[in-house]
Amino acid sequence: MTEQLSIDRSNTAVLIMDYQVRQLSGFSEEFQNELLGKANHVLAAARDSGIPVIHIEVRRGERTPETEIHHAITPKSGERVLTKSRAGPFSTTNLGEVLKELGIETLVLMGIATSGCVLSTVRWGSDIDYKSIVLSDCCADRDDEVQRVLMEKLFPRQGTVITSQEFVKAVG
Repeated sequence: MTEQLSIDRSNTAVLIMDYQVRQLSGFSEEFQNELLGKANHVLAAARDSGIPVIHIEVRRGERTPETEIHHAITPKSGERVLTKSRAGPFSTTNLGEVLKELGIETLVLMGIATSGCVLSTVRWGSDIDYKSIVLSDCCADRDDEVQRVLMEKLFPRQGTVITSQEFVKAVG
């Protein structure tokens, strides 16, 4: 990204999706630690800037230790946690209502997997006129080629793709 991104804190929300034990377990411990560290940096910057953080988890049955949001990014008091049963959060949660209630126009997205929750959210969000900012290094997919194609070719057509550091700088 060559120019400074401007983020309107008053109408932006961070969506952190499927950062759960099961989803993270498909990656090396080193990669998990790196991903969680970057996610925490983004969450801290958003919280410090007054940007709402919405946690989205996927569950298709009982709550188990594997379906828990990873302890390293536990939601803070007052942050919403929405539970979905499909890849995308719009179809099986009240996300749309929450975003309207908060006056949100821009979604900052982090998620596992990029080809699941992130793709679905970018596409659905775009269809209903949300701006999307995808944090490339806070999204993960088990297929490196799919990750590359989505970040380099598809997502830039629907929104903005930046790194976690660029986001932190933009809201700092």
